Amino acid sequence: MRSRARVSSRVADSTRPQRGIIDTSVVIDLEAIDPTSLPFELAVSSVTMAELAAGPHATDDPDERARRQDRLQRAEAAFDALPFDAESARAYGRVFSAVAAGRKARGAALDLLIASTACALDLPLFTRNEEDFRGLEGIVDVRAV
Repeated sequence: MRSRARVSSRVADSTRPQRGIIDTSVVIDLEAIDPTSLPFELAVSSVTMAELAAGPHATDDPDERARRQDRLQRAEAAFDALPFDAESARAYGRVFSAVAAGRKARGAALDLLIASTACALDLPLFTRNEEDFRGLEGIVDVRAV
């Protein structure tokens, strides 16, 4: 079994969580993100892996398709994806309810599934798109990076 990708830091920071889930936006920009703004141990949801798998098929540009395929293969090599399991499915009800209150959860279904995994595992969720998770305060610890 592959180990989860780890982020190294020269100086241990006790405020950084030991483990957290990174969403698709963080995986895409991972090399550009300051490692000290991320948990020591990174995890991804199987939903993120599904989004990455769709990426190469969502463009007609051959160069972009190759970049997306490379990103997918690197992620597959680096991570054992956390499953969207029964516990995540139960958490989805709470997450959906929090976001749907007062606005439509349009186009955010995959983000909500990722948030549900974080909720079920009680892990912080790291994202480049904090607005995608608005309304989840108190349910999921969402951290913008």
